[in-house]
Amino acid sequence: MDQLRDKVRFKCYSLSTESTYISWIKQFIIFKDERHPTEMGAAEVEKFLTYLVTRRHVSSPTQNQALSAI
Repeated sequence: MDQLRDKVRFKCYSLSTESTYISWIKQFIIFKDERHPTEMGAAEVEKFLTYLVTRRHVSSPTQNQALSAI
């Protein structure tokens, strides 16, 4: 999470965006049985995004936000 915070702060994103991105990353990690994001690839990201649409019924902009965070 420290690497994510550093990158987000380097890009001068707001604290709100930083918090939202951290939340999405945590959800992604939990979804994939707490594996580290560096161990996962495009297939895992696609499964997570599909889950968000089919099970959580998120909107397209929300799905894009999750993808940007990941």
